[in-house]
Amino acid sequence: MFEYFDVIRSILNEVEASEGPALDRAAREIADRIASGKVLHFFAAGHSYMLGEELFYRAGGLAPVNVLFDPALMPHNGATKSSRLERLHGYSDVILDDAGLGKGDVMIVASTSGVNPVPVEMAQGARARGVFVIGLTSVAGSRATPLRGPGGQRLCDVADVVLDTHVPCGDAAVEVPGLDQRIAPVSTVIGASILNEVVVRVVRNLLDRGIAPPVFRSSNLPGGAEHNTELIDTYRARIRRF
Repeated sequence: MFEYFDVIRSILNEVEASEGPALDRAAREIADRIASGKVLHFFAAGHSYMLGEELFYRAGGLAPVNVLFDPALMPHNGATKSSRLERLHGYSDVILDDAGLGKGDVMIVASTSGVNPVPVEMAQGARARGVFVIGLTSVAGSRATPLRGPGGQRLCDVADVVLDTHVPCGDAAVEVPGLDQRIAPVSTVIGASILNEVVVRVVRNLLDRGIAPPVFRSSNLPGGAEHNTELIDTYRARIRRF
């Protein structure tokens, strides 16, 4: 029995059946920015920040990716503290003010529940600065999750385009007889799969325009380290963590 594998396959089938147009739109917007010399920004808090690790400085991945890592929002730097901070109104402004985003940029904001103030306000604040925002979230799961206080909004309602993960409310997805709760969260596997599909479509889009895609190679392959150094030098001014 491969229950978790079966659940993952089922959710990916849902994504494949319904998210094609949104994936194409997201890839086109990202390719437009890369073609003009800009970079893709990414933000997430909690466990969703791992999706930024998937995009950043990865062999076979896009080089122009600027991830807005905030250590205070990462579980390994204080699990309960990170949860409290993600629900703190106004905290995203501190990150945005230091992010160096500009009009015409593009950003992915990821949040499975899509209701915590920091990712939602990050999307709103970025859009107010003229940034095109792609929301990576579970629409049905978010709709089933209560908003955080009066006046709260959901990421799926404030992003320019939404990549729906189809992750169930609560994230955990496997039911085990004798246990009154589901186990085995799926948002990381599904989210990483969606983001890598976006990368594939961005690369194809750039090739269709006659543009060489800025993609990292494995440094373990001949010439890989030298190739990657050239890409890092190209984007170092826009990506602080290089």
